[in-house]
Amino acid sequence: MCWHRVAMTASMTRPSPPAAAPSVPALHVKPGTEWAAVLGRAADLAPEAFGTDRLHNLIDGSWRPIGDPEPLVSPVDGTRLTGLPRLSAGEAQHAVLAAAAAHRDWARTPLAERKARVSAAVDMMVDARDELALLLSWEIGKPWKLACADVDRALDGVRWYVEEIDDMLVGREPLAGPVSNIASWNYPMSVLVHSELVQLLAGNAVLAKTPSQGGATCLTLAHALMVRAGLPVTLLSGGGAELSSVLVRSPEIGALAFVGGRSNGGKVAANLLDTGKRHMLEQEGLNAWGIWDFSDWDGLAAHLRKGFEYGKQRCTAYPRYVVQRELVDRFLATYLPVVQSLRFGHPLAVESDGDDLPTLDFGPVISAAKAEELHRRVEDAMHRGAVPLYRGDLAQGRFITGQDTSAYVAPVALLAPGGASALMHTEPFGPVDTIVVVDSEAELLAQMNASNGALVASLACDDEDKARRLAREVQAFKVGINKPRSRGDRAEAFGGRGASWLGCFVGGPLLVQAVTQGPPDELLYGNFPEHSRYPAAL
Repeated sequence: MCWHRVAMTASMTRPSPPAAAPSVPALHVKPGTEWAAVLGRAADLAPEAFGTDRLHNLIDGSWRPIGDPEPLVSPVDGTRLTGLPRLSAGEAQHAVLAAAAAHRDWARTPLAERKARVSAAVDMMVDARDELALLLSWEIGKPWKLACADVDRALDGVRWYVEEIDDMLVGREPLAGPVSNIASWNYPMSVLVHSELVQLLAGNAVLAKTPSQGGATCLTLAHALMVRAGLPVTLLSGGGAELSSVLVRSPEIGALAFVGGRSNGGKVAANLLDTGKRHMLEQEGLNAWGIWDFSDWDGLAAHLRKGFEYGKQRCTAYPRYVVQRELVDRFLATYLPVVQSLRFGHPLAVESDGDDLPTLDFGPVISAAKAEELHRRVEDAMHRGAVPLYRGDLAQGRFITGQDTSAYVAPVALLAPGGASALMHTEPFGPVDTIVVVDSEAELLAQMNASNGALVASLACDDEDKARRLAREVQAFKVGINKPRSRGDRAEAFGGRGASWLGCFVGGPLLVQAVTQGPPDELLYGNFPEHSRYPAAL
């Protein structure tokens, strides 16, 4: 639809507290996209996986109404979604044993049969694509187009692996046990489901833990379709404290894939210390964009806007800009109009029933608690000397009258956060940018490396030879020259530097290598601690 544009101007006042924001003309949820309608259609597609007040857990090939449900609430408007049942450690251990038994059978299944079943699951998910995307919009607040992209990217990527995996598996065998997956909430399809389907192609049964903050309903529908295609998958819900040790340390587990923050990742890594398990731990980092001897401001503007997709709730978002002092005025002349024009609000609200769903840069952050955390971090940074360059207001958003907006955060840009500020060293995971001014190349590199490692980084510099020289000193796995870098998939490897990553690097042949056995003396490519029996290949 043509999005109703509200004039946006820079505000130097504190963001208004979460409250109902007026909107003219009045908006309403597009008919057919209401939560009850979306959940009803999902339950019609897979009635075995959905209870009247809860999701079911998938154990040993069947959906079971076990576990104590706790309410799931949508960040979009506070709607109660369903119940997420929390399993005990004993129940999770039973699921691991069942997955190990299924793994032994699946590992002996011919590759042609594995490819046929994975392709059948992909076909069913293509048919259910709109329902999967709408579930994501309600559960994690993704605008419609971004939710569709999450689903499409997963399915398109798996189709590529189906075509290419024969050569990748030459001389390789499945692992000794199933792959355990513990993933964050922000990309349930294009990260978690995508990885699971590739692991299945490689001959491994898989287990996945639903994120506690969002995405469980979408994952439930996706896994129900995977079961119907005859794939050996397990889906469990529960708290990390109860399930982590089982899903990490159980001797039946052949490998662990983790995506999340450094705090939880550190706990997982500690649990892995004496196990010798294959692992891939993606643990975030403060991705930075350095600007030095640069002049293509129009080109940068397009990248800046795209960078705010999904409110920067991405492991490859760029929340830090490190700018040469001589270029600060020109950078701000490019940056501020972009941030002032961002479109955010309810991802499913329309003016008229026949309108298309809105095209937004972002919706809510994942929860009201996360919104409050971001507000606290901004206040703390300002208390420690940061200068507010821009603070948006929820009144600029696109909301339904009377809507709960407690999970929404208007964009914020801060100049020069103090060294003691959390925003100086850690990723905010929300629409909050920090800008740091530097006077030398050495200072540029130091500020870009402030978080002890990152997944991606970029350098904006007219002299590409100089940019490549500087890039060698940036502690990020991927460094873009005058362009952003992304997670990538298919043939492109992905990993991190420093504390942002631990274990095997993944993507293309490396993703398959990470979840299969090769020659006894094989060196896996990745970041490993010294005690690991899998040293990094050079």
